Amino acid sequence: MILVTGGTGLVGAHLLLQVTASESQVRALFRTEKSIAKTKALFQRYDKEAQFEKIQWVQGDIIDIPSLEKAFSGITYVYHCAALISYDPKDEDRLRKINIEGTANMVNLSLDFGIQKFCHVSSIAALGDVKPNETTINETTEWNPEVFHSDYAISKYGAEMEIWRGQQEGLNVIIVNPGVIFGAGFNHQGSGVFFSKVKKGFPFYTHGSTGFVSVTDVVTVMIALMNSSVSGERFALVAENLTFKEVIYEIAKHYGVKPPTFEAKPWLLAIAWRLDWLTSTFFGTKRRLSKYSANALFSTDMISNQKIKNPEISGLHFDFQNITEVIQEVINKES
Repeated sequence: MILVTGGTGLVGAHLLLQVTASESQVRALFRTEKSIAKTKALFQRYDKEAQFEKIQWVQGDIIDIPSLEKAFSGITYVYHCAALISYDPKDEDRLRKINIEGTANMVNLSLDFGIQKFCHVSSIAALGDVKPNETTINETTEWNPEVFHSDYAISKYGAEMEIWRGQQEGLNVIIVNPGVIFGAGFNHQGSGVFFSKVKKGFPFYTHGSTGFVSVTDVVTVMIALMNSSVSGERFALVAENLTFKEVIYEIAKHYGVKPPTFEAKPWLLAIAWRLDWLTSTFFGTKRRLSKYSANALFSTDMISNQKIKNPEISGLHFDFQNITEVIQEVINKES
């Protein structure tokens, strides 16, 4: 049987949507009954209510080992999608606890229960740092500890170290490093905020860029890799490298709303993240813009997808869906 963590998030929910099409039963962790509703709503969007009934929900938490032991009983394959995504410096301890310690718990139990294969969902944030005069990042780019990284990136890099430890102790592992993931059903959290903000008339854009990918492509690759003989590899999953302006304009076009008209210059965002810090400090509000996330909006590093597209390494012949089509799909599924 398959175990999925993070089944109430974007990747985990879409993964459940795909694996329940072929599996007779799948087990998924949940923390609160309310969170399951988002996954159920996704199945309803795709008219797959019957498949939803194949999910065996087990209440548990990746930082609560006793609850995990119950979830692991009878499991052969693990998809670890659960993680905390935050760029608020106040969440540093929670990021390390959930993303690093939680992953270590999953690895240890996988070793104890003799799991056949383990797939970990990481992030392009955990990939390395380009050297001077380099512009492209791939799976072999070295992590530079002297470069400033967000607490989120550090926690995902630390989680990968736990995965590689598991491999050294005999666990068959696969890591995927998706870019910014777009998918239906989660427009008010994570990368889905791109859609909700633009729909309301977000006024700013930048010329920075990053890699984008469809959630459907991410989970399709995950399943294919888990069903293959490939092990001990990590794969960057990016369909296209696009500027934030290009993506925001494309979303605005499909919504039929006015695109942003103001370019946010570095000096403006430098003021904005400092004001956000002051507001958070004095009023106890959650940070909406950190120094790292402000700087990331101007990054022009490119993420390579050549490894996953090389069948001699991945064992796959895979073509990514273009992001324009993905944006259209996400918006269509809102209605």
